[in-house]
Amino acid sequence: MMRTRPLKVALLGCGVVGSEVARIMTTHADDLAARIGAPVELAGVAVRRPSKVREGIDPALVTTDATALVKRGDIDVIVEVIGGIEPARTLITTAFEHGASVVSANKALLAQDGAALHAAAEEHDADLYYEAAVAGAIPLIRPLRESLAGDKVNRVLGIVNGTTNFILDKMDSTGAGYQEALDEATALGYAEADPTADVEGFDAAAKAAILAGIAFHTRVRLDDVYREGMTEVTAADFASAKEMGCTIKLLAICERAEDGGSVTARVHPAMIPLSHPLASVRGAYNAVFVESDAAGQLMFYGPGAGGAPTASAVLGDLVAVCRNRLNGATGPGESAYAALPVSGMGEVVTRYHISLDVADKPGVLAQVATVFAEHGVSIDTVRQQGKDGEASLVVVTHRASDAALNGTVEALRKLDTVRGVASIMRVEGE
Repeated sequence: MMRTRPLKVALLGCGVVGSEVARIMTTHADDLAARIGAPVELAGVAVRRPSKVREGIDPALVTTDATALVKRGDIDVIVEVIGGIEPARTLITTAFEHGASVVSANKALLAQDGAALHAAAEEHDADLYYEAAVAGAIPLIRPLRESLAGDKVNRVLGIVNGTTNFILDKMDSTGAGYQEALDEATALGYAEADPTADVEGFDAAAKAAILAGIAFHTRVRLDDVYREGMTEVTAADFASAKEMGCTIKLLAICERAEDGGSVTARVHPAMIPLSHPLASVRGAYNAVFVESDAAGQLMFYGPGAGGAPTASAVLGDLVAVCRNRLNGATGPGESAYAALPVSGMGEVVTRYHISLDVADKPGVLAQVATVFAEHGVSIDTVRQQGKDGEASLVVVTHRASDAALNGTVEALRKLDTVRGVASIMRVEGE
């Protein structure tokens, strides 16, 4: 039997995502009511520019006083889509204090202060849901938090930023340089006017922190995530990748150490074999590959950004939270019981592709190989091309620690026969 009194929802932010949330709440009102067991009512919308015309939203609901809105006391669910750290953090905690549950898409805030927000939600017997914070429309948080709750997740490997994937895909498919591909992404609306958060890996790092925390039942903050952007990736890197049967992606990688005693989280460009499912993810799409003990290998794929896709994830959370409110219950909160230490990048073990500019003369290869051996880094393959006294030497290693590789590179730079290190790239997905 459906309850007639509506559940009241307040919306913080009414930009690209927020306006889509409001639209879907209105156009799908009957379906949402049937799925929840009660109607949902948009009871207020907090914005910065109240004079802007917002189609489909009653102007009487619009306010610039977000604090007053979350303090009303009659709001059941706050939907936060304003982003950033403040005032979002204060508004969310205030909402909890005044009896509301929260649905958020705020990856930066959750990556930085997720533990404190979960604690505040628990203290006030409220829900905190955030499916939309990672990979847009792709159902990912809930499968990790609920569907795989009985399994042991060992690795999460994914493309979680559509802008960078579009740029790298364009470089791969057309041979374009980084700047040319970025300019096209900007013209098509895939990249912001200031693309730093995307291309330098900040956006993906926040998502990696959230994913690692959920997957490994361990608190992982943004500061724990190693981050390396993709602005230095060149057409020559793609040419080398193709020779290896690989492509290049900006990956978020969260993994458990082989002994299970620690975890790492990192974001950086990497070569990945064309045979790996992530290699075929094109354009601005996202995909996340999950490896667990019992379920094995799972892949989640779809649009990772945009108003409607992200709003879809928000509405999914809204339905779940509203159902909980009707039942007088809350959903799963933070699970950090494992409390595993988060290791630094130096402990990460992977393969490497190193391109060196060297003198084209006898004995160079032997010198380089000796340096690798002295640092305990095993060489898988070597390729050398030379002309007019100069040569390019490409070395692909077996698995080695990041610390060992860094020591190797430092020693290589000291060789008289090594003119420079043209590029270093990790090789993942094997």
